[in-house]
Amino acid sequence: MKTLVLSSIFATFAAAAAFAPAMAADAVTAPPAPPIAEQVPVFTWTGPYAGIRGGGSWVDGDFDFPGGSASQHFNGGLIGGFLGYNWQMDNNVVIGAEGDLNYNWNKEEIVPGVDGGTDVDGSVRARVGYAFDKTLVYATGGWQISRGYLDAGDGKETKTFNGWTLGAGVDHAFTNNIFGRVEYRYTDFGSKDIGNTNVDLNQNAVVVGVGVKF
Repeated sequence: MKTLVLSSIFATFAAAAAFAPAMAADAVTAPPAPPIAEQVPVFTWTGPYAGIRGGGSWVDGDFDFPGGSASQHFNGGLIGGFLGYNWQMDNNVVIGAEGDLNYNWNKEEIVPGVDGGTDVDGSVRARVGYAFDKTLVYATGGWQISRGYLDAGDGKETKTFNGWTLGAGVDHAFTNNIFGRVEYRYTDFGSKDIGNTNVDLNQNAVVVGVGVKF
């Protein structure tokens, strides 16, 4: 009888020893996996874009005609659109190309009975700037044309002026696709003959705009 009791006790301890590692493993809770960091897209100015622009222009004109000369300031509003492409490099330098097309309202009287001004203009330019994340500070320069005219009451006579343009501006992205713009440019159109009048034009323009980056 004593031997049977000892055998039962021994069997119980053996079974407990066999199940102890499994029970210990169940008692230890595995640490939770660390959360996976969400990858936030890095903003870039690279890509095509388009937008609208509007503001004011200040055109200075000198006119030489038989028997005299005159000067006039043609101040007025402008509205237009722009289209371009940017390439942002690893060092945050941004280069690009852009074109714009605009309409000006700046008609003024040059001498009694003769009005003048400019109406349609456009440019093709290079751009280079530096990106501070979503703010891009840039310089721009290239070629600009404008249609100037004289109107003596018997019909408008026009001439296309060609010149260089140079300026600077700031683009700021409000979202990954929408950005605003402020820009200043100076343009020297040189001189052309309209009828019997030699016309020399230059322009200062300040515009604001909004664009979409694709």
